[in-house]
Amino acid sequence: YTRAEVAQHRTPADRVWVTHGTEVFDVTDFVELHPGGPDKLLLAAGGALEPFWALYAVHSQPHVLELLREYKVGELSPEDAAAPPPGDTGDPFAGDPPRHPALRVNSLKPFNAEPPPELLTQSFLTPNELFFTRNHLPVPAVEPGSYRLRVEGPGGRSLSLSLAELRRRFPRHEVTATLQCAGNRRSEMSLVRPVKGLAWDIGAISTARWAGARLRDVLLHAGFGDRPPGDGEWHVCFEGLDEDASGTPYGASIPFERAVSAEAEVLLAYEMNGAELPRDHGFPVRVVVPGVVGARSVKWLRSVAVAPAESPSHWQQNDYKGFCPSVDWDSVDFRAAPAIQELPVQSAITEPRPGAAVPAGELTVKGYAWSGGGREVIRVDVSLDGGRTWRAAELGGERPQRGRGWAWALWELRAPVAAGARLDIVCKAVDRSYNVQPDTVGPIWNLRGVLSNAWHRVPVTVTR
Repeated sequence: YTRAEVAQHRTPADRVWVTHGTEVFDVTDFVELHPGGPDKLLLAAGGALEPFWALYAVHSQPHVLELLREYKVGELSPEDAAAPPPGDTGDPFAGDPPRHPALRVNSLKPFNAEPPPELLTQSFLTPNELFFTRNHLPVPAVEPGSYRLRVEGPGGRSLSLSLAELRRRFPRHEVTATLQCAGNRRSEMSLVRPVKGLAWDIGAISTARWAGARLRDVLLHAGFGDRPPGDGEWHVCFEGLDEDASGTPYGASIPFERAVSAEAEVLLAYEMNGAELPRDHGFPVRVVVPGVVGARSVKWLRSVAVAPAESPSHWQQNDYKGFCPSVDWDSVDFRAAPAIQELPVQSAITEPRPGAAVPAGELTVKGYAWSGGGREVIRVDVSLDGGRTWRAAELGGERPQRGRGWAWALWELRAPVAAGARLDIVCKAVDRSYNVQPDTVGPIWNLRGVLSNAWHRVPVTVTR
């Protein structure tokens, strides 16, 4: 077949054909079965799969190609097979920045990685190069001199700001805030039943001192007030400069009231721990929404829009939501659950590590604790015997104003341990509202593996 013949098959009515290498496939019968949804597969209809497959490394797994070959209908003509397919089939991730070798990688394309637990709580502020990285798409290359941020809303209100104008026109505000991925500790849910998503350990959480313009100040400058422009649940929607192969950007939103609240301290950040934002973390400008799931802190920000409804983005509508443990992929209705905003109380043990052998004498247990919505952690309870007896850990780090507990508490417990003992170390945090972590994972299991905040358990043996 020629590429022109393949291009005639772009819809289910005309049959959906695609190419991979020199082979031609009729994937019409697979369109509705595609794990990413039929719309994603139809983007490649009539053309080459390579530029779309390059966005997600899962496609490079052998079973995916084996599945595709069940739909093979022929080969490209020698002339077309020798010529490269139209469009750029290069690696869209080739321009991604270098990363620190200590990061534990959960996926390369897109890049997602966490710091090792033993480094995570070495300091209250996470070094930029060790801050967990959650990317959904390739990292965009942004020229700061030509960067423009659009602020839009009903009634024709609009504002365009350069990076220099964002710095110059609005007071610089600093916030120390922890960001946590909704999927932090997902790997523990997978031990109960399989879930879909990256297998994060306990490191999809980090803390930084962010600096930038308050979103409130920018919205007021653009002509918006402290109240929504109309009735209903208004949102402030964000879009990033990171895009998929169809040109669709990453997007998310937060309620209007949070966006304009002086107490909420939402930032359009351009600095991280005293330096310009690293590329992996949103250079030149990103949103930082303290106390809210990291998915709403959109990176590489290109637009802010005040709207009468929440973001229509896939990541707001069809992801980052929790469900009853009985809901499976055949019965799930993403419209039935609200998008995650504030996260529940969380804690984890970073030292010692699971399975470690520790010397007899005094044992030091370390970890972190955090809760969403600015609800500061007031206590961390630690047990060495699986929860039969408990001791209160010592809390460290900056002590926040009440209601502005945006950053984690690092905690430590020292206790004597006897030679030959087998310890089942457990931790649980309590926040200002006396929310406490559930004791087991099973009752909070959900098919996306989000909101995993059961007691964290670490088995340890004491050497003789």
